Amino acid sequence: MAIALRYAARSDLGLGPKSRNEDSGYAGPNLLVLADGMGGHAAGDVASSMIVGELAPLDDEDIGADQAIPLLERSLRSANARLTRAMRENSDLAGMGSTTIVMLRTGNKIAMAHIGDSRAFMLRGDSFSQITKDHSFVQQLVDEGRISKEEAGSHPQRSVVTRVMTGQPDDDPDTSLREAKVGDRFLLCSDGLSDFVGADVIEEILAGAASPEEAADRCVEVALKAHTRDNVTVIVADVVDPDGDDLPTTVPQVVGAAARSLRDKTKAIPTTPAEKAAALSREALGQKERVDPAPELAESTRRSRRSRGLRRALATLVVLGILVGGGYAAWAWSQQQFYVGADAGQVAIFRGVDGEIGPIDLSGIEVRSDVVVTELPSDVQAAVSRTIPAADLADARAKVDRLRAEALRCRGLATTGIPCGDTPVTTPTPTPTTPTSPSTPPSTAPIPTSSTTSTTPTTAPAPNAAPTPGPSQPARAALGSSTEVVG
Repeated sequence: MAIALRYAARSDLGLGPKSRNEDSGYAGPNLLVLADGMGGHAAGDVASSMIVGELAPLDDEDIGADQAIPLLERSLRSANARLTRAMRENSDLAGMGSTTIVMLRTGNKIAMAHIGDSRAFMLRGDSFSQITKDHSFVQQLVDEGRISKEEAGSHPQRSVVTRVMTGQPDDDPDTSLREAKVGDRFLLCSDGLSDFVGADVIEEILAGAASPEEAADRCVEVALKAHTRDNVTVIVADVVDPDGDDLPTTVPQVVGAAARSLRDKTKAIPTTPAEKAAALSREALGQKERVDPAPELAESTRRSRRSRGLRRALATLVVLGILVGGGYAAWAWSQQQFYVGADAGQVAIFRGVDGEIGPIDLSGIEVRSDVVVTELPSDVQAAVSRTIPAADLADARAKVDRLRAEALRCRGLATTGIPCGDTPVTTPTPTPTTPTSPSTPPSTAPIPTSSTTSTTPTTAPAPNAAPTPGPSQPARAALGSSTEVVG
């Protein structure tokens, strides 16, 4: 039976210290890609954008099931080689990397490849399952029976990945081929969702949502309510009958860093995945030629975080509209915009767009809250100072409520003498070892320590911290790729 996909992609900066979105996502009629960049200042957003750009042309491919896995493997090797070349040409990019999950529709089957700790889930009827296995340090501990799955969810080293796309020749993905049935619902997500929202809640969201759009919006909303401190990106896709009542989606959607890369172009709109891929690659490498964005940047939904630069660009357009004659409509539009910022040391809701043109202030205070900015964690204070966009007044009030809860949490910690955001870890973690066998060379793993049980305190790695070569860093786990055929 022929199948098609109805999909929705969403991405959000999250509530953590990151000032830019390092996730990238692409959803098209035949292809779903999610990449979670890493490396902090080492350009994780560039890595994820480049990978999406390299894989996007697969959306145009018409291939048989027997060719799908080899094609994915070749394409991922090519993407990895591009990372290598980019790092050689620009030393500022050294150390960048990215997780990757890619699903390619071929006939009535789905070919899949993944590397890293981003996850894919499948809901089929009443059955819900995770169909990827994390390439992470804590997953190794679970496999060795040293910790339980429940303990893995709160382990201080849960963000340490053991295999990702870093431009190295042994960055091999796991691959699988499975039959897809009408009614199946797939979810691809970065760890900004899976690290903060339990699998049972994710299952409930997928089972209860009437559409992929609703499910994707709900996943991001719940992650934010759970105070996700990482970028959160999701792609939800339903398998549908192309001739049925649920019409498949036909316009590709781009979210996250890849969407930002395409946002401010000036030339003709690319009409094929190959053209969009070329635009992504050029922008990721900082080349001067600019191409207009894909027809649909799904990140521009009501829950996306628009950059400060974009808001100022919109503010400029508002004033230009006033000057040129469309003044009333432009001003009316601006007064339907809201954001959360700081005023006189307190969190406030502003109506308008953040910016000034000459003597004209394009926003004003709508509501001043009782939340004191200095009572928030330092990274959240920075986010408030940069301003936090809101879809409407209700959304702005909800964001202030979350900030109030965070301030109350910090106030409670202050009475115990614990700095906000630095809650100690009290469960000692076993020193990890990696078993060896005749076919598997020995490897080393990071030695996690507890801030309360060790005399040498350590700092847990940032979300999705990629291991780098060197005697003081964890070595890459000696894990090969595997191919699985699932009925």
